[in-house]
Amino acid sequence: MNRKEKKMLKRQEKLQKKHEKMLEASKFTLWRNSRPFWGATLTLLAGFMILYIPIHLFALAFTPGSYAILGILFGGLIVLIGILAYFYPHLSTLFGIVTIFLSVLSIMGALGGFLIGTIVGIVGGAILVGWNSESVTISTDKPSQKKKKKIEGDQSSTPASL
Repeated sequence: MNRKEKKMLKRQEKLQKKHEKMLEASKFTLWRNSRPFWGATLTLLAGFMILYIPIHLFALAFTPGSYAILGILFGGLIVLIGILAYFYPHLSTLFGIVTIFLSVLSIMGALGGFLIGTIVGIVGGAILVGWNSESVTISTDKPSQKKKKKIEGDQSSTPASL
């Protein structure tokens, strides 16, 4: 058994363990695993951190020339994106890009939630961008049998003079 076959067999065993674990999981765990849960949660947290400063400066937010209204706008949009990421997981890449963009821009209007909100927003957005839906399927064929048949077929078609 060569290195690639061992790697495929190891991956197959890992998927088998994941499949067995998911069979015994609760409803919440199944729901959480089908969505970008941690990315959406960090995005919500970042939105609330970014909203913290402009809400406390609410009296100044509506004065002319104040940028605090931008903090309320950006923080509210980030909270909205965090909520939508739970319900529309197929749009997680778009939500992640917008979250990163708004988190960086929130420095201008809300100090980015003392910059901690910006950092948490960037991390949450990156998790949303990197998340992909992975279904666990188990194939019954062994990968080594398929490769052996393919190798034998290739050898029979090559000329003997080479």
